[in-house]
Amino acid sequence: MVTSLPLLPTSLVGSYAQPEWLIDRAKLAGRFPPRVRAKELWRVAPELLAQAQDDATLLAIRAQEQAGLDIITDGEIRRESYSNHFATALEGVDLDNPGSALDRSGHPNPVPRITGAIRRPAAVEVEDLKFLKANTDHTVKMTVPGPFTMSQQAQIEHYEDPEAAAMDYAVAVNAEIRDLHAAGADIVQIDEPYMQARPDAARAYGLAALNAALDGVTGTTAVHICFGYAAIIHERPSGYSFLPELADCSTDQISIETAQSGLDLGVLADLADKTILLGVINLSDTSVEPADIVADRVRRAFPFKGPESLVIATDCGMKYLPRESAEGKMRAMAEAAALLRAELNG
Repeated sequence: MVTSLPLLPTSLVGSYAQPEWLIDRAKLAGRFPPRVRAKELWRVAPELLAQAQDDATLLAIRAQEQAGLDIITDGEIRRESYSNHFATALEGVDLDNPGSALDRSGHPNPVPRITGAIRRPAAVEVEDLKFLKANTDHTVKMTVPGPFTMSQQAQIEHYEDPEAAAMDYAVAVNAEIRDLHAAGADIVQIDEPYMQARPDAARAYGLAALNAALDGVTGTTAVHICFGYAAIIHERPSGYSFLPELADCSTDQISIETAQSGLDLGVLADLADKTILLGVINLSDTSVEPADIVADRVRRAFPFKGPESLVIATDCGMKYLPRESAEGKMRAMAEAAALLRAELNG
């Protein structure tokens, strides 16, 4: 379990802004998040890429620490997207001949083509976690893509239906979570944005796959559900299509976004037993919110959730923000937390 965190701890959802010298940010912004490998995004020669990714990850760690965040991620710096780093490391995927599937906006996107049984031959992110832990003394969090979301981001040929694929993805995710906790991760977060995008399928089998991914896990876990990267999906509905159902998920924490959508926080009453990662940083706007505005967004949750059950977070990943904006928004989160702690303790 996570210990030694202050009241209203602060955290990124996962990703941090990758440096321009590491990745071609114009190419990154000009497309939907890659589901298959997208090596053309990297600016650094292949033989130097791992070293450059280490250097950029260290910058991301230090930026979070210097901003005053309490829970530190590796910024997902080594990833072309939140999901493809893990999804393309699995067996059963034909990496040389991608398939196609509709993304959450209804456009076709190249995706992993599943031609065999989905299996995880080895841990994917444990070395990334070890690097993170070696370079910070803070509480640390790692993120993995969820089994339902990966089943929606694939052309499935080996299985009779997406449900069967999702359950095998769940076995792979479960093994990864266990290995990450065993290697010292304080929190492991499962990213399941497609539960919001495809709620009927999420109800039919996605929740079962998510619970299978969490089966027997004893360390702290979170599930992130969102409306998509603000840089890509511009419109925000006023409410989630799939959220109360997560009360039946065995995770400890639920990560939601509220800043851009102005979400009615009465929905938190359905998640009474969960800690909430409350997204209060608007990622559709590069300007930095004042700390008092961020604090007001957190206060909106207090009628429905005690401060001891809240984590102050970004709406979604910071991957598409300019670094200066990301740094300022992280500082605003930390300053808002300090304001609120002073109020609550005073």
